[in-house]
Amino acid sequence: MEDQNYTIKDIARMAGVSAGTVDRVLHNRGDVSQKSKERVQKVLDEINYQPNVFAIGLAAKKKYTITCMIPYYIEHDYWHSVAIGMERARQELRPFNVNVDYLYYTHGDRESYQNACQKIENSDTDALLLAPNFREDTLPMLAGLKEKEIPFAFIDFDIEETEALTYIGQDSYKSGYIAAKILMRNYSEGQEIALFLNNNKDNPAEIQMQRRLEGFMSYLSEEYKDTVTYDVVLNKNNQEQNDEILDTFFQEHPKATLGGVFNSRVYQVGYYLQKNSKSMEGLIGYDLLRDNVELLKSGEVTYLIGQRPGLQGYCGVKALCDYIVFKKSIEPLKYMPIDILIKENIDFYFEFE
Repeated sequence: MEDQNYTIKDIARMAGVSAGTVDRVLHNRGDVSQKSKERVQKVLDEINYQPNVFAIGLAAKKKYTITCMIPYYIEHDYWHSVAIGMERARQELRPFNVNVDYLYYTHGDRESYQNACQKIENSDTDALLLAPNFREDTLPMLAGLKEKEIPFAFIDFDIEETEALTYIGQDSYKSGYIAAKILMRNYSEGQEIALFLNNNKDNPAEIQMQRRLEGFMSYLSEEYKDTVTYDVVLNKNNQEQNDEILDTFFQEHPKATLGGVFNSRVYQVGYYLQKNSKSMEGLIGYDLLRDNVELLKSGEVTYLIGQRPGLQGYCGVKALCDYIVFKKSIEPLKYMPIDILIKENIDFYFEFE
């Protein structure tokens, strides 16, 4: 049935209930028996009912606040792209009395993350969009939100056991698995693999990296189980120190000509190779930061995996708005594509339609 011009009275007649019952179902106001709710929902599904969002916005007396808790960022980095998407959603939702607030923490800094979690627990936000960092500090905060019936959604990484309203991002394990599969196209017998990490892989702040690394190693164990791998731990902020680490590593391991970086900083390895006129048979990393893209084009980086950070931010805010304002059902998972970029196609890539 395709006609979209059904009134509440039409729906009530078709469902065999009162118009008041239909109104309560549409606005999620409770006081409706399960049987009546199912009858109304069946009719809504059959007619593909869509609420008039403009009428809802004009009639709304309540102001809504969606809080976005993400790491601090600088211009052109990964989280800057996420924030651009959130801001785009904020502008679109202003007519519906929806405000978007931002709460920042320092990635990998547990005290900073704990302080942000405490602010959420003490806030009166209507919904939370979260890029989680430390699992053990995240769980009690979310338990508190559940007690207050405040919905929350994840971007970038999913903590499955929390039963968030939705997760929007890549399947981290599969992206690591695919990264290995792509990189090993460059493999020759006897080559060794460098796993470039920005923290020890057991660091609790690096749950995203851990899941990607798990997928990467899973593929190797299935297809290249005898291949030698090395962990190379780099400093997030000290390129001079990294140059010394990489000098030593490549001198000691000349067969390590394939490499993977499991965060946004493949440029640290790429710039070292460029500065020292070195190359690897294959180097794969994540995210379309400006520096990463330049190194992809110049050849030091072989592959980049894009995960559409702006779209994650945009869809996360929109999903929470759809739920708290427009009372829509939300799909629990919205996986982002695992985009594989090479220098020949990077100029044709864009995130938003």
